[in-house]
Amino acid sequence: MEIGILGAGTMGAGIAQVAAQNGCEVVLVDQSQEMITKAEVSLDKVLSRLLEKGTLTEDEKINIQGRISYSTDMRDFKFAKLVIEAIVEKLDVKHKVFADLEKIVSNECVLASNTSSLSIASIGSVLQNPSRVIGIHFFNPAPLMPLVEIIPAVQTAEATLDFTKELIKSWKKVGVLCKDTPGFIVNRVARPFYGEALKIYEEGIADFATIDWAMTQIGGFRMGPFTLMDYIGNDVNYTVTESVFAAFYFDPRFKPSFTQKRHMEAGFYGRKSGRGFYSYSENVALPQPIENAELGQKIFNRILAMLINEAIDAVFLQIASKEDVDLAMTNGVNYPKGLLKWADEIGLNRILLQLEELFYEYGEDRYRPNPLLRRMVKEGTHFFK
Repeated sequence: MEIGILGAGTMGAGIAQVAAQNGCEVVLVDQSQEMITKAEVSLDKVLSRLLEKGTLTEDEKINIQGRISYSTDMRDFKFAKLVIEAIVEKLDVKHKVFADLEKIVSNECVLASNTSSLSIASIGSVLQNPSRVIGIHFFNPAPLMPLVEIIPAVQTAEATLDFTKELIKSWKKVGVLCKDTPGFIVNRVARPFYGEALKIYEEGIADFATIDWAMTQIGGFRMGPFTLMDYIGNDVNYTVTESVFAAFYFDPRFKPSFTQKRHMEAGFYGRKSGRGFYSYSENVALPQPIENAELGQKIFNRILAMLINEAIDAVFLQIASKEDVDLAMTNGVNYPKGLLKWADEIGLNRILLQLEELFYEYGEDRYRPNPLLRRMVKEGTHFFK
């Protein structure tokens, strides 16, 4: 099967590698010859490392490289069964690209976007045959991260969805089905991990290091929220938060933080700029947390309750199934447990009490407990037990 990938950046090149490793013929297209060359060199380095580790043979490396052809011309997609777009997150640009693609590919070709935030329905609205459009959202780095969010638009045909699910499964990825809503599953459910941590800091309850310590040492997360925001980039993370906030008609649950905005405006993007919430200069030691178990537990409980409430909301609004929500958070952002399974273990009544106390204390709508949570506590039911 021939697969087209549009965009030879990190994500596009990574998806091309995944497809080629799973036996597909791939055409990787980018308007920049420089990006094409960079992608080809990068792939050779990645495959060489795998060869050195013994996870790939010389023949396999040669075969994978042989399955990928490089081009600066979208007309080379004419025989593709699927084209995945992985370009800049600008709707007007995607509209032009999809309209142009439809004139090139066959009537049976599926047209997919790797967007992490834009409406699939809107992207597909420019097509003469919008039933062929779908969202296929990989996580970075695509060859390593198991999760793929599959997002049918309201126009998407059942045959398009079935084809996509089977293909992602054949690529040995964990595919989760998600409704076409802002942030899909992961970028929606994960917002409180950052937002509530920032609010705790702004209230003077704890500093960055202490909040990170609470979430890693008590909560078991691989990275604390401030370390993770610095890793992602404050410019990127803030922009996603702002776009989700606007897309949800300014729902206070997704309200951005002035602290993060000021860091972004100052150019404190994180690791890539040498300074974010922490300094990454060679001679600067990272600040030490206040390792107070009671304070740490309080911080962890508050952030986790908000994350669980958001996960429950995704199920309540039929954004995704309870199974797919938990799969998404463990496979997409490496959470130590699925949030809904975690809620069962802690006790839904305890989560509800935590949220009610926050709602009473602050009077802010962001802390409103989800109706499904209230219903389940009243009925004494659980998600998985």
